[in-house]
Amino acid sequence: MTSSAPRVALLDYGSGNLRSAHRALERVGARVELTSDHRVATEADALVVPGVGAFAACMEGLRAVKGPRIIGERLAGGRPVLGICVGMQVMFERGTEFSDGEHADSGAAGCGEWPGVVERLEAPVLPHMGWNTVEAPERSVLFAGMPADERFYFVHSYGVQRWEMEPSDHLAPPDVTWARHGTRFVAAVENGPLSATQFHPEKSGDAGLQLLENWIRSLG
Repeated sequence: MTSSAPRVALLDYGSGNLRSAHRALERVGARVELTSDHRVATEADALVVPGVGAFAACMEGLRAVKGPRIIGERLAGGRPVLGICVGMQVMFERGTEFSDGEHADSGAAGCGEWPGVVERLEAPVLPHMGWNTVEAPERSVLFAGMPADERFYFVHSYGVQRWEMEPSDHLAPPDVTWARHGTRFVAAVENGPLSATQFHPEKSGDAGLQLLENWIRSLG
């Protein structure tokens, strides 16, 4: 690995598949630092926000290390952020999954980078666990070079089922990738410096590594 490899901060806030994500990012050429330090996470070339578990619990952990502030400061400066699984869900305004099973109807506040609510999927079998295809836009950077029938590994019962961001006359529209398990849900988003996947690229074999490599290459 050369000194020109991008420095990627992997945010450690008590929730996430850190070991697998760390290993996968190194395999595609990143210099990875596991950190909860505000300065390191803010100044790195890129930030990865993993996430495993309930939405509310992940937000509690994020707030404990000032994660929403770190994410907001990076995006305000146009510096890349990648959210994975619940790390994608917390980028939205609100989630209805609570680790204690209470107050689910009221919802927990997310980081609010995108409008929308993370809700329980309407499907005959939950969790949605296993490999699934996605519907990616043609101009997608994350999915560049991949066949339409490529599969990625999902583990979740909640998702965003409606894309609610209003079109803008001044900004390019986000590239939204969809998947289906019972109902249609957002599988990935590419929105300027902020990208995210509902599936686990670090658990998705060669396809996941290619996606991470595409993201690393996009860092410039």
